[in-house]
Amino acid sequence: MARTGSSADTDVLVVGAGPTGLGLALELAAHGTPFRIVDAAPDAVHESRALAIQARTLEVLDRHGVAPRLVAAGDPATTVVMHAGPRTTRVALFDEGFTETAYPFVLFVSQATTERILIETLAGRGVTVERGTSLVGLVQDATGVTCELTAPDGGTVPVRARYVVGCDGAHSVVRKASGISFAGTAFSQTFVLADLEADGLEARRIHAFLDRRGLLFFFPLGAPATWRLLVMRPPEVTGPTTTATLQRIATAYTGGRVGVHDPVWLTDFSIHNRRADRFRSGRVLLAGDAAHIHSPAGAQGMNTGIQDAVNLGWKLALVCADRADDGLLDSYEAERLPVARTVLRMTGRVFRIATSTNRALMWARPRVGAVVAPIALRIPAVRRAGFRVISELAVRYRRGPLAVGGLSRPWSGPRAGDRFPDAAISADGQATTLHRRLNPTGFQLVLCGPRESWADAGVDGLLSPWPGLVQVALLTTAVGPGVWTDTGDALRRLRLDKQTPAHYLVRPDGYIAHRARGATLDGLEAYLGRMLGRAQLV
Repeated sequence: MARTGSSADTDVLVVGAGPTGLGLALELAAHGTPFRIVDAAPDAVHESRALAIQARTLEVLDRHGVAPRLVAAGDPATTVVMHAGPRTTRVALFDEGFTETAYPFVLFVSQATTERILIETLAGRGVTVERGTSLVGLVQDATGVTCELTAPDGGTVPVRARYVVGCDGAHSVVRKASGISFAGTAFSQTFVLADLEADGLEARRIHAFLDRRGLLFFFPLGAPATWRLLVMRPPEVTGPTTTATLQRIATAYTGGRVGVHDPVWLTDFSIHNRRADRFRSGRVLLAGDAAHIHSPAGAQGMNTGIQDAVNLGWKLALVCADRADDGLLDSYEAERLPVARTVLRMTGRVFRIATSTNRALMWARPRVGAVVAPIALRIPAVRRAGFRVISELAVRYRRGPLAVGGLSRPWSGPRAGDRFPDAAISADGQATTLHRRLNPTGFQLVLCGPRESWADAGVDGLLSPWPGLVQVALLTTAVGPGVWTDTGDALRRLRLDKQTPAHYLVRPDGYIAHRARGATLDGLEAYLGRMLGRAQLV
């Protein structure tokens, strides 16, 4: 599969076929990058494990046509029912009129289903996961990485790759072989996860039972069971967790209102809060749980891993196609390590509040949760801000090396490093959205304002050193062939009026790389030269 002239067997070796590795494989396949994906397990997971997909993850997967299948297979949840003793409060997670994303909900779908859909999508593109294949060692040099893989028959096979990406989980062989530290802490509490049936719960809602001892959650799952239970295992419980144990715990938290039965999966687990000190070591990179693990608070883990993969995928594709210099890969760590640091800090704080044995916190937990939180979440601005954080729509790379504002910047609106907003538009007479018209495997230059503003801009000549890498579109209020017509509030979300020219260069992952006011593109030309380096397609 290697390109002509390459001394490697493949451009990228992806180690680990969980959601992160499959997400990276999907990116590389979309770009046509030669790669292999291996996994030590003989089969894909059958348990639910991670179960929530956030809005931003659905957006990036929608670029490759996967999101609709996930939504059809899952259960969108929009409401949390909070129980504290006899008090029950329903809290909306988002506003009914929330139109900033096509996915204004948390989608509950088992990890097994998520992986199955990703695997089937990859199979349709000719990609097969090499099962029962483990990485046992790697040595890198100036031009590539020599890896030793175990074959399903027990033998070993050398493989040469230009880059290796470790998506192989918390006990990553790739990370250990590269000498990257994984510092952090382990929490003393033990938790119980169970996929089961439960009586006494309103369907298709998240249920949280607040108690001085902690919190008991029921999440709508659908398959392989109707509910996912999550709770801290009481310290007085000894021996293996059984269905009878779960019922005693449920009775204590719910006052006997909920009966649990027929678990299809049940496990105890402990929680670690750890992060790799670097995400890149030469030609080896880390993503997902191999790079960061934390508490399940906020359902951030799998989503953060998939977005690691999306951030890294397009950069690897450009470098491997000799359309960008290797230095572009340094921006992966610069952008994603701060995100992981923030996620670890946020989930760690929530976890400590939810599980603390401090007497004051134990007393306040059910009272504050039942009264203060619902009142705060009734405020639309608070609810919207909270949803943006949990959904990861608020993730941005403003301080990253690829975020550059032009000399004449728009005074307000989304900045370089921010997610490009979504909104309704019309293109070629068809109703669509900004996100669905963005280039999923290259850059999108969005010119805003009247057509005549761009008549003498010389766009084609400016982009000629990078043929096929940048698509161009005009966003305007006018109707005509070859334009994106603002049929709603697209320009408003960019904080532009219909007469003001401005331009945005949008990356393949949907973030703004460069922006400027006016119809002069000199800053854009310089930006592309800096970002892509000497590499150009000729």
